[in-house]
Amino acid sequence: MDFQLTDEQRLLFSTAREFCEKELIPHEALLERTSELPRELELEIRRKAMAVGLHACNMPESVGGVGLDCVSLTLVEKGLARASSALVDCVRRPNNILVACEGPQISHFLEPVMRGEKRDCIAMTEPDAGSDLKGMKTRAVKDGSDWIINGTKHFISNAQVSDFVILFAATGERETASGPRKILSCFLVDLDTPGLEVAKGYEQLGHRGYYNNILHFDNVRVGGWQMVGAEGDGFNVVNDFLGPGRLSVAATCQARAERAFEVAVDYAAQRKQFGQAIGKFQGVGFPLADMAIDIRLSDLLLMNTAWRVDQNFPSVAQDCAMAKVWCSEMLGRVADQAIQTCGGMGLMADLPLERIFRDARGERIWEGTSEIQRLIISRQLMRDRGA
Repeated sequence: MDFQLTDEQRLLFSTAREFCEKELIPHEALLERTSELPRELELEIRRKAMAVGLHACNMPESVGGVGLDCVSLTLVEKGLARASSALVDCVRRPNNILVACEGPQISHFLEPVMRGEKRDCIAMTEPDAGSDLKGMKTRAVKDGSDWIINGTKHFISNAQVSDFVILFAATGERETASGPRKILSCFLVDLDTPGLEVAKGYEQLGHRGYYNNILHFDNVRVGGWQMVGAEGDGFNVVNDFLGPGRLSVAATCQARAERAFEVAVDYAAQRKQFGQAIGKFQGVGFPLADMAIDIRLSDLLLMNTAWRVDQNFPSVAQDCAMAKVWCSEMLGRVADQAIQTCGGMGLMADLPLERIFRDARGERIWEGTSEIQRLIISRQLMRDRGA
C-alpha cells in the first residue's frame, strides 16, 4: 500500500498546523480564564483563515469552497484541532447539508456562510430524543404554503453566536411493519424569527468558550422555501451529515492525543529523578510506548477511513463509526496517561494536559455515543450476513 501524501497534502497539513500554532494556541489561556471567545477575536481568526485558504475546506468548489477530498480535509482538521474547540471553530467548516440549498436558500443562507458573513448551527437533539431520532417531538405542521414549528431542542452547539439553524422536525408519520414511524424534514430557520428563543444551555465539563444552547419553538412560522430537499427527506439528510461529522471528531481526537503525547514525552525526557530522565524507568517508559502504539494505530484507522470515503466504499457509515469510537476512546486513554507521566504538573494549567483531559470526555458522547457507534458496526456485521 502507498501511504505517501502528495505535495499538496503535505502543504495543506503544514499550513493548518502552523496556523494552529500561531493563531489559535496563543489564545487558549484567555479562553480558559474567561470561558468566552471575544467576538472581535473570532472575526480576526476567521479573516486570517480565509486569507490562507482554510475557510470552508469541506465545501465543494461549485459553491465557492476549497473542494478538498476526504483525506486532504482530514489532514487539515488534524493540523488545526490541536487547539481548543472554540478557537478551532473560528476556522469555519460550514455544515455540508448546505450544499443542498436551492433557489432563494442559496442567496439567503449558503452564500453568506461561504463569504464568512453568517454562521450556521444544527438542531437534532431534544430532551427526550437524542440518539433515537424517531422519538423526535418537535413538529412542523403545514399551514398554506408555510410551516408552523413547535418544540424544544437542546445541546445545540454555538446557537447563541450563530445566525440560522439547520433544523430537523417531524412533519408526519407513516405506517411500517414495526409500527408508526416519524417522517422527518429539514428546515433552514433564521434565529431571529419571531417565536424562536435561543436560551442559555447547561454548565458543562470542559470546552471553554463552546456554548450549548436550548432552542424553544413557539408557533414559529417559516416559508415553504426554507425546507431543504423534499418533505420527508430528513433521514437521508441526517445520514449524509453524520458520517463526515464523526470523522471530524475522530481527527480532532487524533490531533489532541498527539499533542498530549508530545508533552508527556518531552517531560519524561527532561524531568530527572534518581540521576536519570524518568522516561528511562520502565514504569514511565513502557506506558509511553503503549501510548505511541495506540496513537499510531488510531492514525492508520483514521486515514484509511478517509481514503475509503474518497474511494466510495459501500461501508463508509460503519468505517466512520469505527474511527469515531476508537479515536475518541484512545484520546481518553492517552490524556489520562499523559497526566500520570507528568505527575503533579500534569494537573496544573501550566501544561495543556488538564484541559485536554477535560475536553476529551465529551468526544465519546457527541456525534453519536460510543454505544451508538458499536450498534452501527454490529448491525452492519449482521446485515452483511443476511441477519
